[in-house]
Amino acid sequence: MTAAPHVAIFATCIADTMKPSIPVATVHLLERLGCRVSYPDRQTCCGQIMTNTGYFDEAIPTVRNYVESFGDYDYIVGPSGSCVGSVRHQHEMLAREAGDEGLAKEAAAVAGRTYELSEFIVDVLGLTDVGAYFPHRVTYHPTCHSVRVAHVGDRPIRLLTAVKGIEYVELPKSEQCCGFGGTFSIKNPDVSIAMATDKAANVKSTNAEYLVMGDYACLMNVGGILHREGSPIKTIHLAEILEHTEKEQ
Repeated sequence: MTAAPHVAIFATCIADTMKPSIPVATVHLLERLGCRVSYPDRQTCCGQIMTNTGYFDEAIPTVRNYVESFGDYDYIVGPSGSCVGSVRHQHEMLAREAGDEGLAKEAAAVAGRTYELSEFIVDVLGLTDVGAYFPHRVTYHPTCHSVRVAHVGDRPIRLLTAVKGIEYVELPKSEQCCGFGGTFSIKNPDVSIAMATDKAANVKSTNAEYLVMGDYACLMNVGGILHREGSPIKTIHLAEILEHTEKEQ
């Protein structure tokens, strides 16, 4: 019998702080799928905000902490294409820019074992049907970093459409950014709000009950617009849908 994969949950700081039900749902889901799951206590931010803003030196401690937190695990799984993309595409670069080749090699090795949730389920566990049940009409926004940096492709949609009872509706202009963009939304708030408002309008046109994403920051951004506009559409993370089974309804 093949041993259960030992998975470390990379909760991400925004989900851990703002919506801990997301990493909790991720743990429950992976355990149901036969994984042995751990939560490294010393984990913290991936450093993406500092890196994207140009503060490379300040981001280095986050790279070192990530390597030390997750280096002993077979797999690291995060419910965020944005943060996983940062780990895979920025950590080695940051270490090299700092002249630390030892850290760069360690960062590359750990990044190679880091997966976005849908990637891990489809590519490593070999599943698209996870036994979930969610009898609701949903639409899905593929967040920019999950598509363009983490390259999750259609894996989230394949997982969603295999959920029993679900009614999946394609989101118009899904390829357009929601306007969050990390510090972009802070430095360019008017543009960010306009983009999020456009995204919310496209979401409402689907008459979905739920808006689904794989990145909580973007989900929070569009969800804020929907809430302020009085829309009944609720927001939910992909992990929270996949966690649900028929017995839990």
